[in-house]
Amino acid sequence: MTDRTVLRISGADAAHFLQGLVTNDVARLDQGLVYTAMLTPQGKYRADFFLVPDGEAILLDVDSTLAPGLKQALMMYRLRSKVEIEDTDGNVTRGLGPAPDGAFADPRHPSLGWRGYDGQPGDSDVDWDALRVAACVPQTGIELTPDSFILEMGFERLNGVDFRKGCYVGQEVTARMKHKTELRKGLAQVAVTGTAPVGTEIEAEGKPAGTLFTQAGGRGLAYLRFDRAQGAMLAGDAEVSLMAEPV
Repeated sequence: MTDRTVLRISGADAAHFLQGLVTNDVARLDQGLVYTAMLTPQGKYRADFFLVPDGEAILLDVDSTLAPGLKQALMMYRLRSKVEIEDTDGNVTRGLGPAPDGAFADPRHPSLGWRGYDGQPGDSDVDWDALRVAACVPQTGIELTPDSFILEMGFERLNGVDFRKGCYVGQEVTARMKHKTELRKGLAQVAVTGTAPVGTEIEAEGKPAGTLFTQAGGRGLAYLRFDRAQGAMLAGDAEVSLMAEPV
């Protein structure tokens, strides 16, 4: 996948360093891939990525558009930690079915197959957008933006956050959203009749109700105000309606 960059995090403090920065528990690397995110101090999305076990080191699989800024942020937080952060020429491949040797199941949803980092042949004819719409999985730069809060984007359901691991950047805001408030807005799956450009505003009875994003197979991903997402809604020339929460 040419749209992914693989960084290598190594050194005696690598795991401890990442544990204090990311939303998930780095100790889960002994079970395979860890899907996680790095947030701003205000609790908003900075980047989402996969951590990959690599012997004594940890690989970081991130969208290439975010890689330079993420690396810069990691370098800033490194301070005196015994950590090296390096670019690699690693290539990410994806496929469906059981993971081949050296590849790892995608932890976000079983339908998303596996990710490989050692040249495993991937599946080139898969409609990945259709699969992630069906599983209500947001994508970097489309549904996931700098204004996103990860709980509104479904990160708990996608195994991307751990509420028992301790402190990390943005943890206080995330914990407060989990324990003290009911989410009034968030990513949801909608039925779509017709089509509309990504980013089209959704209206319900003439009032703004959200934004429509990726669409495939008569379904779409939408960021909605749940109090207004009732009955039929309009997104440009398309009609949309809220679907039951995916499993």
